[in-house]
Amino acid sequence: MVAVNQIRQTLTLAEFLERPETKPASEYVNGQIQQKPMPQGKHSILQRELSFALTLALKPERTAQAFPELRCTFGGRSIVPDVAVFRTERIPRDHDGQVANSFNLHPDWTIEILSPKQSQTKVIRNILHCLDNGTNMGWLLDPEESLIFIYSADKSVQLFENLEVVLPVPEFAQAVQLKVGEIFDWLKE
Repeated sequence: MVAVNQIRQTLTLAEFLERPETKPASEYVNGQIQQKPMPQGKHSILQRELSFALTLALKPERTAQAFPELRCTFGGRSIVPDVAVFRTERIPRDHDGQVANSFNLHPDWTIEILSPKQSQTKVIRNILHCLDNGTNMGWLLDPEESLIFIYSADKSVQLFENLEVVLPVPEFAQAVQLKVGEIFDWLKE
């Protein structure tokens, strides 16, 4: 006989989306709910500053918008990237032209910031899921190591730790010119 606490209940995506939001956010992956870790200082600063830098670079020309902690539901998953970037023409809108609340599509660029004790494998799986579903690029920032992994649409991976290197960005985001050192210097301000 199987003990009750050993039975794993699988929810449908629709059932998951009906549940109340959690803090920190929970994600729906392969029929299971996975709660993200509570963001801590380094994570919060990097998320805030990166969102701000992307907004400064992309908003003037209405190229794209950066959304921190936005639920994106697509390809059978519901995930919450630390920063999801959408080209302006792909941003869902309400009938009155305002940004919609539900984003049932993949981001054009997904950015994750590794938290202490967070599974790098789970984060990479979400990035790869995005790439499998049309995302142009994924970034994974590791604040403890001061390095950034960049995943291209073809799933090739590059490691960036040279502080003076300008990081690759998706084609639509060429206005973004960020260096590794500039990003991790935000942690010293």
